[in-house]
Amino acid sequence: MRSIWKGAIAFGLVNVPVKVYSATESHDIRFHQVHAADGGRIKYQRVCSECGEIIPFQDIDKAYESDEGVRVVLTDDDFEKLPAAEKHEIPVLQFVPTEQIDPILFEKTYYLEPDSASPKAYALLAATLERSDRTALVHFTLRQRTRLAALRTTDGVLVLQALLWPDEVRAAEFGALDDVTAPTDKELAMAETLVESMSDDFDPAEFTDEYQLELRALLDDAIERGGEKVFQVAEASTEGEDAEVLDLVAALQRSVKAAGGKQDTDEQDTDTTKSGTTGTKSTGRKAPAKKTAAKKAAPKKPQASESTAKKSTARKRA
Repeated sequence: MRSIWKGAIAFGLVNVPVKVYSATESHDIRFHQVHAADGGRIKYQRVCSECGEIIPFQDIDKAYESDEGVRVVLTDDDFEKLPAAEKHEIPVLQFVPTEQIDPILFEKTYYLEPDSASPKAYALLAATLERSDRTALVHFTLRQRTRLAALRTTDGVLVLQALLWPDEVRAAEFGALDDVTAPTDKELAMAETLVESMSDDFDPAEFTDEYQLELRALLDDAIERGGEKVFQVAEASTEGEDAEVLDLVAALQRSVKAAGGKQDTDEQDTDTTKSGTTGTKSTGRKAPAKKTAAKKAAPKKPQASESTAKKSTARKRA
């Protein structure tokens, strides 16, 4: 696992340095939208509804529309003015009985790892929460959003669970339950007997996601058999990358390829200074020193025919 946040729990006058990790991950198989005819990926562009132009990500702001149809655009400077908890601190607000927190409030769960040479303070806080059977309510700021969270312990490990704010939970108001008659004692007794017959200890390992298993088997079988609906992808796409980042990478690759044939020229232009109005360039490099004396020319070797003729003449004279 890779930590997503570093900070410290403010427990009174005690600071507990921690690293934060996501405690859960999805095992769902993710699908892409493709062209049914050739399997090509469908890409989306950010197009302005007013001018029709494609807008780069850095030129996009956030806006709110009221019920009356008024649109208010906010910039990063506006968001900086909003109050937020310390980005690298998890202040403990209060300790409450664990059973008083309705599970409907639980959202995302994180593991906390001690981030100091001595994890004594970490172990102390974990043991205190376990013995007191209480949960600490804290403020937790992640991705510029301040959240209410529950700090508890499981098997000696501190666990942080982001909570929904009270106004984010809908009220269950169903008219069909207003006039419902109460169950009789006999009905309750039979229902309780059924519950007892089906009771057991909870073991998460006993439950599996049959849909995902069957879907994986279907995909593996389709890949093995091939067919007109199975395409070979040239390059594996990167999950979560922005389309503009991909375009930037492609542009850089083309730039490197284009610059390959004129690397020397580019290096000279980088160090070049212009002289006068004629545009004469000085490379700034020292010219190689002139040689003080030229090498003596090596004596010319006689050709093979000349050497043979001289030898025959010398034999006749002898």
